Amino acid sequence: MIQTRTTPNSSTATERRSQIEAVCLRLLARREHSRRELLDKLALRGFQRDEVEPVIEVLAEQNWQNDDRYAECYVRQRIQNGYGPIRIRYELQQRGIDDADLDAQAEEQGGGWRNLLLDVYIGKYGEEKSLTQAEWLKRSRFLQQRGFSGEMIKRLFAELKIKLCRSG
Repeated sequence: MIQTRTTPNSSTATERRSQIEAVCLRLLARREHSRRELLDKLALRGFQRDEVEPVIEVLAEQNWQNDDRYAECYVRQRIQNGYGPIRIRYELQQRGIDDADLDAQAEEQGGGWRNLLLDVYIGKYGEEKSLTQAEWLKRSRFLQQRGFSGEMIKRLFAELKIKLCRSG
């Protein structure tokens, strides 16, 4: 009886690669994902990084996965939801994107960060001009949590002529 030898890992590796590709395509069909997001999600499904990276590389070459496109979509969505440059930049870094032109996107979306900050502020608080110190601090914290710098907030309050009044 002649026995043929097959490499035990060849078919298994091909099956794993097909599984990885199927998961990636399913995820990418729903929305854009950064390379890091795909790596993290596949790791949670039990795939090893060294078997995932080549598949993602091929998907990137075929333009199924594109970090620049992902960053553009992500920034657009966050700006539409009223988030500022500090927060968006931080969130992108958490998703593996270190270089994105946020200022150009903000300008294209709504006339820049100043206009976005004004829209967020007026949309939440209206145009009241006289605030207690506690209310002024509360509003400043809200805008900082949204990702706007202290300097941007200070300029906004000056532009809107918001004054501190004594509580009483």
